Amino acid sequence: MKGTTIGRKSKEIISKYGIYLAFLIMLILFSALNPKFLNPRNILNIVRQITFNSILAMGMTMVIITGGIDLSVGSVLALVAVVTASLVRIESPLLPFPLAMLVGLILGCFCGLVNGFIVTKGKLAPFITTLVMMTITRGAAQLFTQGRPISGLNTSFLFIGAGSWLMIPVPIYILAFIVLISYFIINNTRTGRYIYAVGGNEQAARASGIKVDRTKIFVYAFSGTMAALVGIILTARLNSAAPVLGSGYELDAIAATVIGGTSMEGGRGKINRSLIGGLIIGTISNGLDILNVSAYWQQIIKGLIILTAVFIDKMSADSK
Repeated sequence: MKGTTIGRKSKEIISKYGIYLAFLIMLILFSALNPKFLNPRNILNIVRQITFNSILAMGMTMVIITGGIDLSVGSVLALVAVVTASLVRIESPLLPFPLAMLVGLILGCFCGLVNGFIVTKGKLAPFITTLVMMTITRGAAQLFTQGRPISGLNTSFLFIGAGSWLMIPVPIYILAFIVLISYFIINNTRTGRYIYAVGGNEQAARASGIKVDRTKIFVYAFSGTMAALVGIILTARLNSAAPVLGSGYELDAIAATVIGGTSMEGGRGKINRSLIGGLIIGTISNGLDILNVSAYWQQIIKGLIILTAVFIDKMSADSK
């Protein structure tokens, strides 16, 4: 009986704090293998690198909690990037950069709304719906630019992605703001409670009067807006936008979310843990780069980590 109690408590501790312990062990391991890893400049570089993936993960977390998936974020990112870049070119500016950014955010939100409407009203599976949106938006980005990058952008616009304040890059401030907003929505609003309810048991949520369709449309619109924001920041950082931008970003966002403990079956997940998941992905990439590990091996290692996270989540769900 005592052994059972200890085992149960151990599982609870691992469930609550395992990801933080794993992150700490990872930091110790990489710093032991290469002392340069814990250099303040490198730490700042890691945080800068995870900005884009972590912002995407905020939207992805909400979508997955409802039991859905959004494979379109990388392509929506690219479409918003090329459209926004075309509006703020130095040679032929069409809009002041704040308005151009607003256009980009609206475009991303619209793509998310379309996803949400098709999933809820068209009754198509989220995987198929967002896969189609991924294909359409990537093709639209290619068509819009004729496959060529757009560069030479407004210097004021570039501050959003490449500027810094108090020696901290601007994108990190944006990430902090998005994390706070996402945390507030998911933990302190009625919409947040509905998101968990829909993912936990959609039929029960509908029977209790929750507007399930509206909740799902919201999370996809939020995810699309986050993709648009990343597209804008990334364009400003690179001073260029290409239709191939964001390829594979949806996989890293899903990875960060799943590693953070969000259940692919829906109903469970936390914003702060998704942020740690993003940090783990960024730390792995940075640490392996410093150790000169091949990019091909990095992909394999990331895949195994994701598989392990999903397996642990499945075991955790089955034990309840």
